[in-house]
Amino acid sequence: MSLKVGIQLYSVRQSLRKDPHGVLAQVSQAGYKYVEAANHNALEDDGVGFGLPADEMKKVLDDLGLTIVGCHINPLEPARINAVLDYHAAVGNKQIGCDIEFFPPNDLDYVLKRCELFNRVGELCKARGMRYYYHNHYQEFQTIRGKTIYDIIMENTDPALVYIELDTYWAYRGGQDPLQLIDKYKDRLVLLHQKDFPEDAPQPLNMYDGVVDINGNIDGRLFSETKDPLCFTEIGTGTLPIQDIIDGANEAPNLEFIVLEQDHTQLGEVESIEVSMEAFRKFNGIEWS
Repeated sequence: MSLKVGIQLYSVRQSLRKDPHGVLAQVSQAGYKYVEAANHNALEDDGVGFGLPADEMKKVLDDLGLTIVGCHINPLEPARINAVLDYHAAVGNKQIGCDIEFFPPNDLDYVLKRCELFNRVGELCKARGMRYYYHNHYQEFQTIRGKTIYDIIMENTDPALVYIELDTYWAYRGGQDPLQLIDKYKDRLVLLHQKDFPEDAPQPLNMYDGVVDINGNIDGRLFSETKDPLCFTEIGTGTLPIQDIIDGANEAPNLEFIVLEQDHTQLGEVESIEVSMEAFRKFNGIEWS
């Protein structure tokens, strides 16, 4: 079994805002065939976050030989989900996910209420023959009553309604071993996010090793302030054990895609994803088409 390699379009977000047609063409020309979108304006935009109507987006994807394999939706507003799903069904996308969540410290009731929302969104997706998936960062690995928030979410959501997109980079930055998480939740794993961590990073790999307080309030402001752009490097050029991750992920029965994502780069955005593609080719257990 091999994982198909895709690209998260958040990696080229600045460029997409200026020229969505041209940048999607560059993504295709770079050799990517599978894309995951990120819509951070879902209260107003039913689609992929840069204003293209569904019929236009479908034509662009088809003309460029691109297939959309997922999309982050923010905010997750149940009243908006059917319109969002209409759009994604029209462009051939069968699954949507969350992009980021923040949790008040030690507030189990809040986490359980979010679990109820995730199940509800999952029900709306399932009724349309689609899937909902949960995407992590590092704050899910704070603990409440001796359990990580991530485990609490997994235990209080229905596996038939809430799948996962494991972001291995952010799991490492939460002090976790992604290989153990892949094994533990392999039946729910439908997408895998892969970034890389530079050897000369100005922060430790584990954010809880002196960067943020594991028992503190990690909100959007703190997350942004402590997310150092120099802690990202082109994927396949850094220190993370990517081959081990691929080997473990290939044991997950419902996983088809490993999606590369570049949150920050010192290069141009398109150049960055081209470098990642070439660097990623050295790994075994992957395929590009």
